[in-house]
Amino acid sequence: MNLRTRITLLTLLVLSLSLLVIGASVYALLQRYLYQTLRAELQDAMAQVIQQYEIEFSIGSRSGVLNKVLPPSVYGEIDLLIPSHPTPESFTNEVIAATSRTLGQRLLLTPNDYAQLLQKGEVWATAQLPQGDRPPLRLLVYGVLVKAPTAPLNLETWVAIFVAKPLRPLESTLAELSRVFLFTSIFVLTLGGVLTYLLVARTLEPLEAIAQKAEEVSIKGRTRLPEPETHDEVSALARALNRMLERLEHAFQTQSRFLADASHELRTPITAILGHVGYLLRRTPVNEVQRESLETIRREGERMTKLVTDLLELAGSEGGWRFEVRPVELRGLLQEIASEYAPTFEGEIVLEAPDEVWVEGDDERLHQVFANLIANAVKAGATRITLRVRRPPGRVIVQVSDNGPGIPPEHLPHLFERFYRVDKARDRAAGGSGLGLAIVKAIVEALGGEVWVESQVGEGTTFSVSLKHAAAPPPHLR
Repeated sequence: MNLRTRITLLTLLVLSLSLLVIGASVYALLQRYLYQTLRAELQDAMAQVIQQYEIEFSIGSRSGVLNKVLPPSVYGEIDLLIPSHPTPESFTNEVIAATSRTLGQRLLLTPNDYAQLLQKGEVWATAQLPQGDRPPLRLLVYGVLVKAPTAPLNLETWVAIFVAKPLRPLESTLAELSRVFLFTSIFVLTLGGVLTYLLVARTLEPLEAIAQKAEEVSIKGRTRLPEPETHDEVSALARALNRMLERLEHAFQTQSRFLADASHELRTPITAILGHVGYLLRRTPVNEVQRESLETIRREGERMTKLVTDLLELAGSEGGWRFEVRPVELRGLLQEIASEYAPTFEGEIVLEAPDEVWVEGDDERLHQVFANLIANAVKAGATRITLRVRRPPGRVIVQVSDNGPGIPPEHLPHLFERFYRVDKARDRAAGGSGLGLAIVKAIVEALGGEVWVESQVGEGTTFSVSLKHAAAPPPHLR
């Protein structure tokens, strides 16, 4: 998952949580406001009912009075309780007044609601009013217990007055709010996700340009990263990377000068040593022990000469290879290299290549590449080396395979590193410097190609070199 997607998803998560908190807060505040308004309306209606009756009730029906006092949207009911000490069961007694909208149905509360009314003198509750075949009507009920004297019986009479209003408008308002908020949230999240993605993409464009340019950076060519004129963290990063590239360039230049200078300084004394050793071996009488010592000096001198030559090659590659790039006929080149090794190689070199295979390159450098790979196979103890040429579209792949002991997998990622040896003791004995494959990689990549290795322990090793295919030149230019 790339950075652009992660930032977009994180933004959507934060936006979703924010919308959830805002929605819950708005819903709770609106719900509280609507219930407070409804309660205030019921309390006003209750005050009007109590004031109208002035706590004097009779056994006759007063439903007409309730209809006059209460607005059409408010339901009302008055229950008469005869016992001096009413209980929740007393509320099953006679209804002495009710609004016409109740249609003869009672506002039935739960026993706990009735008990609270008897204990505190008032109660808030929800009740359901049956409506025949239709679903019951949910109501918010406000009830007050009033004690009034009853003249004929000379007893204390308790009267419960209930006023109620349907919850359907309130619930419809809250449901509508929920639907509107849901669709609004979906729209906001969609729009926010798209805008965030586009904004992040625009913001990251300089970084993507820097990353793309960084892939093309060449210390040798003094390539630098673009520095956007945004005066923000991106431009600061580009400036910091360019300063780092300048320091790396200086370090590479210092290293290249050191390699070149050291190699030149070493070549002269090594040549003098080899000259004197050769003179002593040819022109002076020496005993067997002295000859063995002189031969050792000569072998080590030749190894040092090869090492100095390799160092000079690497120093030259740091400054940029100088090639004479032209079409090179590959079969003839490989045949020439195989012929060079045939007299001293005790095994077999097999060439599997079609006629007239041309690649873009420098014949001397390509000779160096394949000769190095064949030499490595010989040093590894191979008895059969196969040079195989394949031609995928637009490319030519040369495979140098051997039946040697193979290379352990932990060494494969490091084979093309400088001075890396798989078997250090054997390489030193064979005169290897650990620079050959590094030079091969540098030459092949400078020619626009690739090189890689595949190996199985006990089965052998295959080095593959991919080069650009070239059209055959006219006969008079070959």
